[in-house]
Amino acid sequence: MRKSVENLATSKTTGGRRHPLRIRRKYETDRYPNEAVNGAQETITRHVRGRNRKTALKSIDFVNLATGGAKVKKSKIVKVLDNATNNDYKRRGIITKGAVLETEDGKCRVLSKPGQTGVVNAILIPAES
Repeated sequence: MRKSVENLATSKTTGGRRHPLRIRRKYETDRYPNEAVNGAQETITRHVRGRNRKTALKSIDFVNLATGGAKVKKSKIVKVLDNATNNDYKRRGIITKGAVLETEDGKCRVLSKPGQTGVVNAILIPAES
């Protein structure tokens, strides 16, 4: 927690009341992360700073797979093999940037941020021989 937000607490550690000089700003609010999982496509749109919107994925069953050159193919996700972001994400099958997925066309690595962009873009991992 940042120090500026920490000072906005309404009570002291001793239990006494504190009256903040200002309220929390919109950009200081915390949100739960959007954790995309394998399943039928479901999105959520949220308002962010600057009157912008972010479309986040709750679940997705297809990936935009770059196969080489200028070709992009839509491929079905079988399962999440690895997620270096968090061991718990790997166990729960959550798709984030850098996750390794098993698709119908082989293994691929996610290059986009599904929780912020609303799409899963990936590139094939060359098979080890």
